[in-house]
Amino acid sequence: MAEVRAVAERAKTASRRLATADRATKDAALHAMADALVAAGPRIVEANAADLDRGRSNGMSQGLLDRLALSQERIEVIADALRELAALPDPVGEVVRGQTLPNGLRLRQLRVPMGVVGMIYEARPNVTVDAAGLALKSGNAVILRGGSAAASSNQVIVQVLAEALEERGLPGRLVQSIDAWGRPGAVALMHARGLVDVLVPRGGADLIQTVVREATVPVIETGVGNVHVFVDESADLDQALPILLNAKTQRVGVCNAAETLLVHREVADEFLPIALASLADAGVTVHGDEETLALAPEEAAVVPATDDDWAREYLSLDLAVRVVSGLDEAIEHIRRWSSGHTEAILTRDLRASERFVAEVDSAAVMVNASTRFTDGGQLGLGAEIGISTQKLHARGPMGLAELTTTKWVVHGDGHVRP
Repeated sequence: MAEVRAVAERAKTASRRLATADRATKDAALHAMADALVAAGPRIVEANAADLDRGRSNGMSQGLLDRLALSQERIEVIADALRELAALPDPVGEVVRGQTLPNGLRLRQLRVPMGVVGMIYEARPNVTVDAAGLALKSGNAVILRGGSAAASSNQVIVQVLAEALEERGLPGRLVQSIDAWGRPGAVALMHARGLVDVLVPRGGADLIQTVVREATVPVIETGVGNVHVFVDESADLDQALPILLNAKTQRVGVCNAAETLLVHREVADEFLPIALASLADAGVTVHGDEETLALAPEEAAVVPATDDDWAREYLSLDLAVRVVSGLDEAIEHIRRWSSGHTEAILTRDLRASERFVAEVDSAAVMVNASTRFTDGGQLGLGAEIGISTQKLHARGPMGLAELTTTKWVVHGDGHVRP
């Protein structure tokens, strides 16, 4: 606890210095961090190889190994995300609202940094960079607990980022890791109330719920992605198939990948045999209800679904499939089983899409688009620190604005309250 509190105190001090930095200073630091990552690519890839070897030895799933893996190409993409952040407007100092009262008081509500942001996450070294970049641009220091699975990768990445900050005249302690203290360090971070202003857990359901239960600092809860795609009776089926394949197979180990397909009974006979064959070609195992099993071609890999399948975030080449009677049953299924992350409707019926958008209570709703677009970069927010499935302060992809709070500034001229 003492060591982690010391880290948090250093972060708090560094955050005060960053709070007064102008946009040009922060953007120059982001470009320096990006350049440093690319230059250090071989060192990072070497460290990452050690993490991957350890993960395979420990029986890590293929989905998690994919999240963990870094290559020079992936590092360059991560670095480009920092450069994209530099091109975005600085949220700090933005006037959210303002007015002059009848008594002459002039009011402004301004965006200001949170201060110190804590991150607890698993097997995602890209999050180390995303969190550092978002924190810097929004005027915050960040404390990272990246987990043992990515320990070697994160150690090098944090060192590279801190050195780049120092070279630009900013405190390297704006980006710090507490991985050296393991799980006790994570617990200490959860209890660093007064030093850590907000804590964001990102990972599996067990990790997230542990942080939500145990933390005494404020927590923004990110959620698992039990994501649904509903093919309505009016859907353009030629369009629906590539959307489904993209949502399920483009990258399986991520929270915005589709995990359940719902198909309107009126188009099931036409759509499902083709879709199931295409999914089988992509290596997907389908967990289907009775109607899906009856429509499956011989080459499709289909097994009977259970209630556990409707609740699963597979993070693998598995997909639960159910035939529904219509929009009402699709919405009811989603209400029962969804984690509130992302849902999609594929339809040419405007009324159906409007009902789906209004009645589905998730952080993101897609109409005729892949669920894979629930992503800060894809939605123009730059990188993201996580996808919030809660409803207070932030919901959906959390970009720069979501890492700020507000303060009221009141200007008077000798005003006193009567």
